[in-house]
Amino acid sequence: MKPYLYLFISLAFMACSKNSVDENCNFIPNIGVNESFNLVFEPFSRLSIGTSIYVPNYGYRGIFITNTGSGYVAFEATDPNHIPSPCSKLTLSGNNAICGCEDANTYNLFTGLPVNNSELRCRLKEYRAEKTGNTLRVYN
Repeated sequence: MKPYLYLFISLAFMACSKNSVDENCNFIPNIGVNESFNLVFEPFSRLSIGTSIYVPNYGYRGIFITNTGSGYVAFEATDPNHIPSPCSKLTLSGNNAICGCEDANTYNLFTGLPVNNSELRCRLKEYRAEKTGNTLRVYN
């Protein structure tokens, strides 16, 4: 009976030790972000409900910020399904971000999920976004 108990415990530990992070989604370098933006000034004053903006010079290749109506979300402006290259920088198109590479991967800036392509394994790298008064803090 003891050998079965040891086998069961060993299997349980192996099943629980699997890392749930997809190793293929670690292309983007971890850049520290801890910035506060005044929502009264441009371009942040354009963040009305349902809009997105691109903010350069933060994160790895810039940050997209979206006002979802129930809060704010912020995502890295680099395609997580590519090794960083000049074409993997994302550009803003309405409430989507589009990769400049040949495959033109598209992501929803409300959710960070790929649009119309269930084959893509990685969602956009998300930063925390927290509003206090007229200040939006974006950080990781």
